[in-house]
Amino acid sequence: MSTRTFPRWSILCVLACLTVLFVPSLVNAHCDTMNGPVVAAAKKALETGNVNFVLIWVKKNDEAEIKMAFEKTLAVRKLGSEAKKLADKYFFETLVRIHRAGEGVPYTGLKPAETVVDPGIAAADRSLETGSTEQLLKHLNEEVRNGIHQKFEQAMTKKKFNTDNVEAGREYVEAYVQFIHYVERLFQAASKPAAGHFHDTE
Repeated sequence: MSTRTFPRWSILCVLACLTVLFVPSLVNAHCDTMNGPVVAAAKKALETGNVNFVLIWVKKNDEAEIKMAFEKTLAVRKLGSEAKKLADKYFFETLVRIHRAGEGVPYTGLKPAETVVDPGIAAADRSLETGSTEQLLKHLNEEVRNGIHQKFEQAMTKKKFNTDNVEAGREYVEAYVQFIHYVERLFQAASKPAAGHFHDTE
């Protein structure tokens, strides 16, 4: 048996789902960084004076609070450079806090721009920026192949154990369970809708 028997398209689809379903903390962290999409939208809104750039990141019933914070921020920004910095930070924090509340996760503060983001998330963002999924698919395909191959080989190397060696048998069972559960999670992820932003229908 070889990992090559897995169709290329199925591996890619599986990991795409897995990235969203099984690393929610990384996804959330991506949205509360200073160089993440939410703060980027906030900067665009303040630069243009158009609040609609950020309203898409919050639920409808939170629009009023965001609009009020936006107007306050625009007014304070006119008072000088220091006031502008403080006002912008207030707006970024308010927007991210409300955005995360809409996802059902706590707000733990804005993370620095240099915060490490999961490579898969970064690749997904770049695919939208460039209009191409080529690099994203390459990254996902490599991750899934490596994960399956590693756990498969671990199980295979322990499979031929002496029946009288109970400890060796247990080692095989442990490797077997890890391999089977890993593949099981992949297929479960592929067959379920991906949870994400605003997963509750309004």
